[in-house]
Amino acid sequence: MASQAHGEDRISIHAYLPWFRATLLDLAALALRLRQDALVAGQPIPKLRWERIEAEDWSNSWKQHWQPEPVGDKLLICPAWLDPPPHPGRLLLRLDPGMAFGTGTHPTTQLCLEALEMRLGAGTEGVTVADVGCGSGILSVAAALLGAKRVFAVDIDPLAVQATLHNRDLNGLTDRIVVAQGSLEHIPEMVDGLVCNILTDVILDMIPEFGLVVKKGGWLILSGILLEQAKLVAEMLEANEWAVAALWRRGEWCCLNARMT
Repeated sequence: MASQAHGEDRISIHAYLPWFRATLLDLAALALRLRQDALVAGQPIPKLRWERIEAEDWSNSWKQHWQPEPVGDKLLICPAWLDPPPHPGRLLLRLDPGMAFGTGTHPTTQLCLEALEMRLGAGTEGVTVADVGCGSGILSVAAALLGAKRVFAVDIDPLAVQATLHNRDLNGLTDRIVVAQGSLEHIPEMVDGLVCNILTDVILDMIPEFGLVVKKGGWLILSGILLEQAKLVAEMLEANEWAVAALWRRGEWCCLNARMT
């Protein structure tokens, strides 16, 4: 959603809805609700206009603004449609997110990438990792590039599963990243570490179950968490036998690194 001012008394608001939710009945109900809200607030009745945007146009229009970007000390995130620049000493991560979340530019994604870099590397070649809510698969691919032996990527969104499969193959990691549609119950074995970059409310619901898929002494990397929500998440972790080892922040966002006690 975005807004644009047109003088002191005019503002246009642009909202984007998934097509499958934008039925005529839904649009009529939304229009009625907006008009009712305007009346209650004593504001002029808004003028509404609907326009269909093809998914292909939406998913391609932003690509011209995305350039290769180094993250942390070891990774270079490069759009799949661009030739990578020279990257001595960095691991190349080719990415085409499609319509899934995760380009490497959002603070929460970067925090998770840097945390994975800290957890993986020399001496961790046998480590297995779960990526819960994998989105584009950027964290799964990064974990494998950084040394994880096997990564289990899960997401409830079929578009995310499709994007993760594509990016797995794009980076030549078909035999090291297992992708499934679903959640924790679709991780087939206990793992050494788990990364989860989704909504705080979802993380809070999952915390009691993390111990069912992470080995004793294993680690968690959690983000998608606002700073103001960090205390609540930390308390829930500690109540479920996780010790918070570090809190990293970037702007209004943070990342919690925890280990099972």
